[in-house]
Amino acid sequence: MSKVNEHIGGRIRMYRKARGMTLQQLADSIHKSRASVSKYENGEITLDVETLFEIAQVLMVSPSQLMDVRPLMPKSAEISPNHSAKSPFFQAKRLYFYFYDGRYKRLKDGIIDIYEQENAPGNYEATLSISAVTPTGRSSEIYYTGKVVYSDMLIRFSFVNQCNALEEDLLYIFNPLEIRDSTDGLLCGISSADLMPCAFKCLVTLTPQEHTEHFKQQLLITKKELQKWQKLNMLIVDNRGL
Repeated sequence: MSKVNEHIGGRIRMYRKARGMTLQQLADSIHKSRASVSKYENGEITLDVETLFEIAQVLMVSPSQLMDVRPLMPKSAEISPNHSAKSPFFQAKRLYFYFYDGRYKRLKDGIIDIYEQENAPGNYEATLSISAVTPTGRSSEIYYTGKVVYSDMLIRFSFVNQCNALEEDLLYIFNPLEIRDSTDGLLCGISSADLMPCAFKCLVTLTPQEHTEHFKQQLLITKKELQKWQKLNMLIVDNRGL
């Protein structure tokens, strides 16, 4: 099975589910059998250009969003020559992202894939997929694309929801120079659930984590952290006039 076919098929499945479409509905829209569409999504069939464009049109995405295959990078290109620090978070091509959503009382996770632009060495882009639950309780996956900016202290990701261009999110993570498996971060932007401003404390790791109760506690904001943020003017809470 071709990795490219598998990737494109996975993107078709993701956007189809995000639109709330069944396999049969997508098949009917492009005048194909349900079995054929299932094989497209499983990467068993190589899509011709016309069918790919038809599927993109039905799913209301651009063909490039279905074909955003991450290029394989030579080892010599994994670290920018202009970046002297040996941060494991700079070198990583895949990061694991976790935060606790108090609205639904559940831990959410995601995967960040990072790659260097082929035509612009030293410039980095990223994709982010987050597991989510809609207000009706339906499970889905939200998919973002964006850019990455590195510094010795912070790594900044700017993402746009590929199903809703109005939702833009910023993710800042601390860039530790020493070897460690996880780092703190802050996700802020517009919520996909209600299109309201929001911010979440998050944890970004180099390896997947189990959803244990102890791990969940690491994602909750403590009173000590709240006091520290207020003192540093990172968070202003004021109820005057209410």
